[in-house]
Amino acid sequence: MKLTIVGGGSTYTPELVDGIARLRDRLPVTELVLVDPVADRLALVGGMAARIMAAQGHPAPVRWTSDLKDGVEGAGAVLLQLRIGGQAARQRDETWPLECGCVGQETTGAGGLAKALRTVPVVLDIAEQVRQHAAPDAWIIDFTNPVGIVTRALLDAGHRAVGLCNVAIGFQRRFAAGAGVAPERVALDHFGLNHLTWIRGVRIDGEEVLPQLLEQRLDELAEEIELPSPLLRRLGAIPSYYLRYYYQHDAVVQEQRGAETRGAAVAAMERQLLAMYADPALDHKPELLAQRGGAFYSEAAVNLLASLVADTGDVQVANVRNNGTMPFLGDDAVIEVPAVIGAGGAVPLPLAPVPARYAGLIAHASAYEELALDAALHGGRDRVFDALLTHPLVGQYDQAEKLTDLLLRENKDYLEWI
Repeated sequence: MKLTIVGGGSTYTPELVDGIARLRDRLPVTELVLVDPVADRLALVGGMAARIMAAQGHPAPVRWTSDLKDGVEGAGAVLLQLRIGGQAARQRDETWPLECGCVGQETTGAGGLAKALRTVPVVLDIAEQVRQHAAPDAWIIDFTNPVGIVTRALLDAGHRAVGLCNVAIGFQRRFAAGAGVAPERVALDHFGLNHLTWIRGVRIDGEEVLPQLLEQRLDELAEEIELPSPLLRRLGAIPSYYLRYYYQHDAVVQEQRGAETRGAAVAAMERQLLAMYADPALDHKPELLAQRGGAFYSEAAVNLLASLVADTGDVQVANVRNNGTMPFLGDDAVIEVPAVIGAGGAVPLPLAPVPARYAGLIAHASAYEELALDAALHGGRDRVFDALLTHPLVGQYDQAEKLTDLLLRENKDYLEWI
């Protein structure tokens, strides 16, 4: 199978390539192609990817190109990992919302909407090239944030797509390591929307262990996700670390004001990584890459692709159509839940009823995502305002007005309709 990575110039890519090389018995890659418009960066990452594959004895050739059509021609799967505007746009997304007392973050809040507006049209153009030039049954794996909105855009346009996030597999691997068992023995009752999820069950070999985890590791888990221990005890569940932006919004805003943005930190890290990738003797992913983010990204991607190709019918957490799984959402909504993965795609497992404390926030955020996608597809100041007014982290007229103006000002070079 020819595998194409669009956004292949990302410093993430060696993490993914390492997984492809290590897990080659699961995923039959016969050619790996990296596609990216930034030629000099792509050459550094491409050379690094080729050395990793060779060092681990993987026979597949690796090449890189800035020609999208050439890159996706005949591909059996295409993985999308784009960042339109690069780290510079991310840094802006993390700062201008603070002017209105709103959290600055690249996937949620006003910053997340800006990223969606920049990203969705580009992803849909890429997907059309995939439809025209890739193999007829090619899958698109979306790792591009905001994953829920981007995946819904792909599905609405009729593409064979599944959304992927590394939050669930990260928790699974941590719980497995803590228990000293193989990850495959750990199953999560993980539910919600992308970057708005909770874990209300952890089963090892079918036995529920979450109560023991919360009792024995409460403070450690709370520190990891940066939320108060009493909250986790009250919920009896583990929120994802993105829930901090909701449960402690004002405290996060105070922390962010005047602090270095995550985007600035990542940009500095990327400069170091690219310098390392330029070393022709380096043939393994450097330790610094673990600080870049995306832990277990390669395992998640390889596992998902392998199961789609081999029709394994195993269960993995993915971003998929709701289709009645959460009755309080529309069928077209995209949710993040355990799903059966096979040749026909990802089918969500039946989900136990979702308590109101979660369902209300999920429904609210899902309504925002629907309006955000409408704005990304059709443009217009009114649509941007409607999405912001509906967002759980905005929701006030004056804030939505100011944020709309700021968003349009900061993204005038990316949005043709402004």
